[in-house]
Amino acid sequence: MSSVAEQGLMTAAQTAHEVKLTYRKVVWRLLPFLFLAYVINAIDRINISFAKLRMAEDLVLSDAAYGLGAAAFFVGYILFEVPSNLYMQRVGARATLTRIMVLWGLVTISTSLVETATGLYVVRFLLGVAEAGFFPGVILYLTYWFPASRRGRITSIFLMAGIVAGIVSGPLAGWIMTHFHGWAGLKDWQALFVLEGIPAVLLGLFAWFWLDDKPQQVKWLSEREKQIVHDALAAEHREAGAGHGSFLHLLRDPRVFMCGLVFFCIYSGTNTVAYWMPTLIQGFGLADIRQIGLISSLPYAVALVAMYLLGRSSDRHLERRWHLALTMLTGAGSFVLLGLFQGNLMLSVLFMSVGAAACLSAVPLFWTIPPTYLSGASAAGGIALISSLGGIAAMVSPVLVGGIKTQTGSLYLAFDVIAGLLVIGASVLLLAIPARVLRDHRA
Repeated sequence: MSSVAEQGLMTAAQTAHEVKLTYRKVVWRLLPFLFLAYVINAIDRINISFAKLRMAEDLVLSDAAYGLGAAAFFVGYILFEVPSNLYMQRVGARATLTRIMVLWGLVTISTSLVETATGLYVVRFLLGVAEAGFFPGVILYLTYWFPASRRGRITSIFLMAGIVAGIVSGPLAGWIMTHFHGWAGLKDWQALFVLEGIPAVLLGLFAWFWLDDKPQQVKWLSEREKQIVHDALAAEHREAGAGHGSFLHLLRDPRVFMCGLVFFCIYSGTNTVAYWMPTLIQGFGLADIRQIGLISSLPYAVALVAMYLLGRSSDRHLERRWHLALTMLTGAGSFVLLGLFQGNLMLSVLFMSVGAAACLSAVPLFWTIPPTYLSGASAAGGIALISSLGGIAAMVSPVLVGGIKTQTGSLYLAFDVIAGLLVIGASVLLLAIPARVLRDHRA
């Protein structure tokens, strides 16, 4: 009996070791590529915030018009986000991600050709159409490979790419716009779009040869390793059961819309930071594009540390709501203080950095909550629906901020409005999504 028990223990240990090695192989195959793709995606999305410092004069672009241009992206994005994710289930992740990356790279390059505000609106709308489905597509793609017990950590690492992009994008934009003005007859902001659009096209072409739709199709896993991945996902699906069913069921689930409202408030903050921070820094009295780029990277560096610490604490305590709510309230308080101390450069940079870092850190904390509700067939539509509902903020907030800036000449009132939205979002989170619900689903 003892030898049989010992043999069983040895088999279990070998199986655990096999699982560890298998998922290590999957992680190193997929995550570096997806991480790099998201870095490039975030850079190409927000590079207009740095180009605006120079292109506004060439295009006779007011702050309100710039806000409309930034918002036009999200009109296209929201309209095509859910269809793209649903279509991905039919044609596969490889074809979908390849199409998305190549198209958004080409549209980014074409932004260098705009000559009017209307042209900017059109090309930003097309960029949104091209990019639609990338983020929710990757979130869905990860569910094809990793069970929930591993997916939280993988998703957090993936989301850190957006923070890395924020750290890199400012200094990179400053360097390109300083050294490539006049290159190939292009102005500094035109060179920025061309040079930052090319990597997306190249990476998209590479995706066709690097990605696989499902674990069963790959050649870089053995049959035993494929079975390990399959068994882990199958066990998760059995535990989840039939669950939430159709996409129509999601439309009748108020919790999905509560999550969407919370994400709307968070996205209002992150989007305002992404598109208006260089303009805010310029308002501190700085004119050198390189200095603006360097200072704009500070909030992202702070966010990278905060994201890690908050995620670790949230996992250790198995608590999501209060971690997220307090992070949002920290951002709100910092934005209010930003306006109160606007005459002090050091304090302005401090409160801007803390507020921006809080908004950015709230995103991965938030995305630990919706997957608790969603499983199986509902995941594709549900994740995209919540993302789209939150994405409405990205369409509204640039117009709101741009309008306030044009009417008052100051961004500080706009940041006060964003602070109010963060307070509303934290309140909805705590009141509408009880801790008991999360515990019941986690049990």
